[in-house]
Amino acid sequence: MSGYLGGYATLGLLLLVGAGVFVAAFTAARLLGPRRSADSGATAAKFDTYECGLDPVGGDWAQAQIRYYVYAFLYALFAVESVFLFPWAVIFDRPEFGAAAVVEMAIFVAVLGLGILYAWRKRILRWT
Repeated sequence: MSGYLGGYATLGLLLLVGAGVFVAAFTAARLLGPRRSADSGATAAKFDTYECGLDPVGGDWAQAQIRYYVYAFLYALFAVESVFLFPWAVIFDRPEFGAAAVVEMAIFVAVLGLGILYAWRKRILRWT
């Protein structure tokens, strides 16, 4: 398909195929999936969320500790910021990037260092 509308035709065909797969999957799930019928003689426990044989105990709300989120946030922060080091390392030896590039990267690494030092001093990184 070429021409001005060729891209739109390709997109439309892709959307139709995607919708067809979606409809086919849900139709197959409806036809092949188990049925819940009240006259099958099953007990009420059969229709529980989990069929492990144990009654659910307690509430459905659990509190997660904030330290897990802090570790995940710090990891994501430093992982994303460390990605900025790679392009700099690729162009570091080019002649047009001189001492200014080194100073800029030193400032960037210093900011990262200050961030990790702050987390260390606040004892955020201490696992209890």
